[in-house]
Amino acid sequence: MSKFIERGWALHLTVLCIVILAEAIGIRRIQIGIGTVIFLPILYAFAVGVMLNPHILKKTAALIPPRAGKLAGTMITIAIMPFIAKFGTTVGPQIGPIIEAGPALVLQEIGNLGTIAIAFPVAVFLLRMGREAIGATYSIDREPNLAIIADRYGLNSPEGAGAMGVYATGTLIGTFVFAIMPPLIHGLGIFDIRALAMSCGVGSGSMLAACTGGLVAVAPGQQELILALAAASNILTYATGLYVGLFVALPLTEWLYGKCRPHDVPQNAR
Repeated sequence: MSKFIERGWALHLTVLCIVILAEAIGIRRIQIGIGTVIFLPILYAFAVGVMLNPHILKKTAALIPPRAGKLAGTMITIAIMPFIAKFGTTVGPQIGPIIEAGPALVLQEIGNLGTIAIAFPVAVFLLRMGREAIGATYSIDREPNLAIIADRYGLNSPEGAGAMGVYATGTLIGTFVFAIMPPLIHGLGIFDIRALAMSCGVGSGSMLAACTGGLVAVAPGQQELILALAAASNILTYATGLYVGLFVALPLTEWLYGKCRPHDVPQNAR
C-alpha cells in the first residue's frame, strides 16, 4: 500500500475521481442582471483539488505525500501540452480573421503594462510592500515572468517572493476569475467577441481554458473563431511577453520603485 501511494498511483486515482465528479456536475449557469455567470467543470475540479491539498486538509497527507505533490507540479506542465497543441490546430483554419486582427493582437501586449499602472500603487502605498512589489506587479507572473525574476534576482529574494506569491494566487483564483468575467463582460454588449477572445490569451493554459470555455458557452456559434484568436493571442503573449517584461516592464517597475522608495536599494540583484 505504501508503494502504491509513494509512486503516485493514489494521486492519479484521486485526480480521476475529482474529474468524474466535476464532469457529473456539468456546466451550471446563474443569471446575474444582464450577464450570466457560467461555472465550468474545471472550476469544480480546481476547487476540490484545493480543498484536498494536504496543507489545508491534513487527513489527505496519507494519500498525497510531499513526493506525490512534487509529481503533481511536474505533471501540470505535461498535461497541459496536448491542450495547447489542440489550440494550435485551430489557428490554421482561421488564419484569415487572425490576419485581419493582426495589429490588435500585437498591440495587446501593451495591455500587460496595466498590472504596473493598477497594482503597483496598491502594493507600494496601500499594502506598504517592500521590494516584493517589483516582482508582484511588473507582470501577471506566469512561467516566463518567473524565469526573468529568477535570473535577475533569484527566487529567494524579496522580488522572487513577490513574483511567487502572485504566481500562486493566480493559479488558485485566476481560473475562477477568467471563467466568470468573460460571460459577464460579453453580456454588457460593449466589446466585440473577437476582443474578448484575444483577452483570453494571457500566457496561462488554465486561464486560457477557463476563459475560452466561458466565451464558447455564451457564443457557441463562434467557437472556432474564439479558439483560434485565443490561441494566437496566447502564443504571441509567450513570444513577445518575455521581451516586454525583460526590457520594458521590469525596468519601468524598478524605476518607479526607486522613485517611491529611493533608500531601499536591492541587496542581491544579479
